[in-house]
Formats: sequence, structure tokens, C-alpha cells
Amino acid sequence: MAPSDDTFMRRAIELSRIHMAAGAGGPFGAVIVRDGAIIGEGWNQVTSTMDPTAHAEVVAIRDACRRTGSFSLAGAVLHTSCEPCPMCLAATYWARIELIHYGNAAADAAAIGFDDQFLYQELALPIAGRSLPMKRLLQAEAIVPFQEWAAKPDKVAY
Repeated sequence: MAPSDDTFMRRAIELSRIHMAAGAGGPFGAVIVRDGAIIGEGWNQVTSTMDPTAHAEVVAIRDACRRTGSFSLAGAVLHTSCEPCPMCLAATYWARIELIHYGNAAADAAAIGFDDQFLYQELALPIAGRSLPMKRLLQAEAIVPFQEWAAKPDKVAY
């Protein structure tokens, strides 16, 4: 009998507890499953690796892609101890994961100091209205590699 979704979620929760207690980062864990087997695991490593992108889901995606030798995780399911933040949710879409199971809600994370609401609000604003200034430079030069990519016959589309 194949392990259940509850079994995989318990593993994500276990990873969050073990590595949070060990000082790796915040209390977040994730596993990626395909065909009834774990193909990637991750836990929050922001403070231990000094990498603000080392959230559990991103680490699990990187692990799964490394293990499978593919940038596409089509057909996979993400089990994560908490509803993904905007960055992790975007990474999940980019990885083509087909389903997310999560334990804690964003409100639960906000209650312990991990509030993503500001990011959701910022992303909904036009560029000029965001608190992080953005200025476009050298568009005529920047477009050249895009044009070369569009014409490249041997590109690997993703």
C-alpha cells in the first residue's frame, strides 16, 4: 500500500520541527511527491545559509529537480507545513507542480511573525505604486538577448 497524503504531510511537519529546533531557520518543511514516492525534501534554511530565498518549498523544489534531473516537476504534489508565500507559490507554478497540500494557513504564519500580506499587496500594485522603487534602464540593449533567444533554434523551452 502506498503512503497517504497524511504520511507525506507528517514528513513535512517533521522536517519543520527537526530543522527549526536545530537552528536551520523558521518552522517550515516541505516534501515533493510523485508516483507515491518523495522526490524532494526541504526545510527553511534562510538564517543558516544566509539566503532569503531558502524557504522550505524552494529548497524542496531544488532538491526534487536535482534528484530527477529535470526542471519540470509535472505530475508532482507539494506537501508543505504552511500555505506558501508569494515567492514559493510562484516557484511552485514555475516547477509545474500539479497540487499543493498545506498544513498551516497564511494567517497562522502571520500570528508568529511571518506575515506575507504586505507582499501580496505590493504585487497587486502597478510598478510605480510599489514601495520598492524600480527604474527601467537600457531597454534597447536589454532586448537584444531576448531577440536572440526568440530566434535560437536549439533553445530548451520552459
